[in-house]
Amino acid sequence: MTESQRVALVTGSARRIGATIARHLHAHGYRVALHAHLSCEEMQSLAFDLESERPGSVLTVEADLRDPTTLPDMVEQVVSHFGRLDALVNNASNFFPTPFGQVEVEQWDELLAVNARAPFFLAQAAAPHLIKQRGAIVNLTDLHATQPLREHPVYSTAKAALEMVTRSLALELAPHVRVNAVAPGAILWPEQGKSEQAKQKLMERTPMARIGTPHEIASAVRWLLDDAGYITGQTLRLDGGRTLT
Repeated sequence: MTESQRVALVTGSARRIGATIARHLHAHGYRVALHAHLSCEEMQSLAFDLESERPGSVLTVEADLRDPTTLPDMVEQVVSHFGRLDALVNNASNFFPTPFGQVEVEQWDELLAVNARAPFFLAQAAAPHLIKQRGAIVNLTDLHATQPLREHPVYSTAKAALEMVTRSLALELAPHVRVNAVAPGAILWPEQGKSEQAKQKLMERTPMARIGTPHEIASAVRWLLDDAGYITGQTLRLDGGRTLT
């Protein structure tokens, strides 16, 4: 097998950071399995673009990560289509406020299911194939895994759980598969909007005095997959220095 035949499954890859990661890996020779739940039109548009660049290099997978029964099937679809799996990028996430005192069990279950449970069970399903290729896993966590976000205690807890999943699986899968994480800070402003005052306050707390870019996240993911051969169980905090303040 040549390097150009490497295969990566990227969850939540229809848009925003996930789409940038998929494009970046594809540009560096990966065949990519795109995943989406609700953003299927955007996923198909991205797939069309990538297929136009390199025919036969893209698979699309629709699945609700809240349903654990879909996860082994996702991996099986990828392996059946491409014949191998070299990389798993757990990018998909859900995010909404859960003010303490008003949290419902359903909110807890949904946030933990997508942000922590799905990455764990996708990794479990993918592990035999990743071991065969001596592949790697990268999880997308959040700076709020270690610095809780006010009015988002359940989301922060879920991302903290994903950091421990990263460390635990690094130990379980060594030496054959490396498992690391990227913890972004402010990369894209929320789609629901953020006031200019709030943006300015955030910049004042960021030593680099700017937000990051999706391309910087994608580059970090590819570095962890391809070049960081002696690194496992680590979280790369790509936050412009926010955790220093």
